[in-house]
Amino acid sequence: MLLLDGYSLTLEDVIKVARGYEEVGLGAAGRDQILASRKIVEKILEEEQPVYGISTGFGDFSRIFITKEKRERLQRNLIVSHATGVGDHLGEDVVRAAMVLRANSLAKGYSGIKLSTVEMLLNLLNKKICPAVPSKGSVGASGDLAPLSHMVLVMLGEGQAYVDGELVSGAEALTRRGLAPLTLSGKEGLALINGTQIMTAVGCIVWHDAVNLFKAADVAAGLCIEALRGTRAAFDERISAVRPHGGQVATTANMLRLTANSPIIDSHVHCTKVQDAYSLRCVPQVHGASKDALRRVEETLQIEINAATDNPLIMPDTGEAISGGNFHGQPIALVMDYLKLAIAEIGNISERRTNRLLDSHLSELPPFLTAYPGEDSGLMIIQYTAASLVSENKVLVHPASADSIPTSANQEDHVSMGTIAARQAGEILENVQYILAIECLAASQGIDFLSPLLPGVGTGAAHRAIRELVPHLDEDRIMAPDIESVCRLIADGTLVSKTEEAVGELCIS
Repeated sequence: MLLLDGYSLTLEDVIKVARGYEEVGLGAAGRDQILASRKIVEKILEEEQPVYGISTGFGDFSRIFITKEKRERLQRNLIVSHATGVGDHLGEDVVRAAMVLRANSLAKGYSGIKLSTVEMLLNLLNKKICPAVPSKGSVGASGDLAPLSHMVLVMLGEGQAYVDGELVSGAEALTRRGLAPLTLSGKEGLALINGTQIMTAVGCIVWHDAVNLFKAADVAAGLCIEALRGTRAAFDERISAVRPHGGQVATTANMLRLTANSPIIDSHVHCTKVQDAYSLRCVPQVHGASKDALRRVEETLQIEINAATDNPLIMPDTGEAISGGNFHGQPIALVMDYLKLAIAEIGNISERRTNRLLDSHLSELPPFLTAYPGEDSGLMIIQYTAASLVSENKVLVHPASADSIPTSANQEDHVSMGTIAARQAGEILENVQYILAIECLAASQGIDFLSPLLPGVGTGAAHRAIRELVPHLDEDRIMAPDIESVCRLIADGTLVSKTEEAVGELCIS
């Protein structure tokens, strides 16, 4: 069981809970921190102090004092009034990630929530109740108010949730798992929704999948270099040694290992070609820069998953309730926009390599990789699909954080749009999985035409993994299922894992 204390959660822990269904509890320190901060809130409630969100309204209503007898209603009203999300529901992995992130933030002891309320949130996780959370509606400041409200609704016996794959009412979900709805008291509603956990949850999932994606990109590039009979000269380690960006050094090492002992490359080592096109020669520089961006994203996420992000913060050492802005999603917004660009660039260069494979004037392979040009179209149209996805990514990559629309009667006059940025990063990642699948299909077809020569150690393992799923294209057939098959091979990590069995773990930094 993973025990939360607000300080030691890792990104790998988040993925284990989100996708591996690891159970979660509170460590002793986490429990003590929650209890200590709750005592401070209860003292504030008794003293009738005007403290934001505890004895006042929210947003522009912060100037309105709320009397003691109305404060439970205030907290419930906060949740139901803020549950305004729209669109498709977020994936179960994202919602589960958000739940463990929120619980960990509360365990840090700066939120003033009751222990029983945090335990209820963990009960939803451990009993596999997944609140139905619409994906759209957060501006990424004052926290992810709308989506987190949908998460909390289920704790109150409201809203909807997925249980055993079925969408049911929040009340039904609790009943099925033997739980009773709770009643929120002072500060608790605000403590549950005034945070960055949705955008951070999406960010954690995209980061995790991008690690695999960037490794798969190196594999795809290696296959392409084999099919185009490229040179390994550009991967001389001395080149990276004089420009030692971590990602470039890592990618250089990967490319050398992937293409090691390649009869195809050895067959033309003395050819007249001096150097390859940029999309082959600059793989270490382009892929490497994206990996460096991923490392920056990881650093930011690691801080955020152990941060207190609501408002006001309850200071355990002094008993103060201090209003601030830790709910603002700008740190996540900026790195998610950065990650969008880093992932999109992997797709851009991949599509250019696919184009070279299909153009016989550049590839010295059969046109569109078909043995029957004219009669058959071969792989001609898969490049159209890749081009479409690359173009779509160019729209999605526009920085969401560059925009801000004031909310709450201009009280909240600058917002991050970080949740939009995170969701767009996920969309771009999915598109690039398809783009790489298309490159892998084209490169594998090209390698087939070079038989009986074989590719290198790593590229050979990747080629075999692809051919186990998708046969050589002898004559035209419906290609959509082939693309889907190789995309799944990439997305679920199988292509990378089978390649790593042959060459060892591929490097990210």
